[in-house]
Amino acid sequence: MEHTYPETVLLESRSARGGLVHRVEVLDKVKALAFSTGRAQATTRDVANYFEVPLKTVEKLAERHREELESNGMTVLRGSDLPKYETDTLSVSSGAERGYPQRRSGLTVFDRRAVLNVAMLLRDSTVARRVRAYLLDAEGSSRAAVSPAGVEEVRRSTYELRQTVRTLAAGYGSLDRRVGTLEAAGAELGAVLQELGPLIGRLSTRVERMDHRLAETERRTERTEELVCAMSQRLAGMGEEMRGMRRELREVMRAVQARPTPPQPHDAS
Repeated sequence: MEHTYPETVLLESRSARGGLVHRVEVLDKVKALAFSTGRAQATTRDVANYFEVPLKTVEKLAERHREELESNGMTVLRGSDLPKYETDTLSVSSGAERGYPQRRSGLTVFDRRAVLNVAMLLRDSTVARRVRAYLLDAEGSSRAAVSPAGVEEVRRSTYELRQTVRTLAAGYGSLDRRVGTLEAAGAELGAVLQELGPLIGRLSTRVERMDHRLAETERRTERTEELVCAMSQRLAGMGEEMRGMRRELREVMRAVQARPTPPQPHDAS
């Protein structure tokens, strides 16, 4: 069967690998994948045994493509997340300090997606090449299994989508013109406001001066009112004093029974 794309594309293109990494069922078509962890996670040694390559080969591959493999299910178990295994949690110390195994701080494990990802990266593994061949065959079969009715449905949906895009494009064109008109009007308004700026500033200064003058006039009016009030009070007091003096004068005149004496003519001699 003709493959969707050649095997070399899987080895060189991360996007191509990402499009096929979900087809984990092809692993069991080549050979059984054994998990020594007791659950559906393979250790680095399990992966090396599956692909029949040295352990160092898988370790170097995992280090070189760590980001991609971690995004597809490779993880490092540490601390309380590190399960207790009989053989995999213990490793021999590199220095022959005491000659007994030392507990490692972490354990790298791969789920099926990560193992399939490794199969698409290993170049010198017969098992990996067989997995890639099955993978490409399965993908090609899936594409060939699409019915004519399904193809027609896809074509109709594509046509409707294109029509919708054209309608939206026309609407966006009209909206773009309106936005352009608003922008032009905004620019004209900005120019007018810029011209009115100095005038508004002068008017503001004059109004501020008038406010000061009105405040000063108000203060003077208040002082005048205070003076008028004081004068009114003073005049009222003077009137009362005049009335008292008149009463006293009448009493004096009654006491002496004085009357006005006509002026006497002067002697001609």
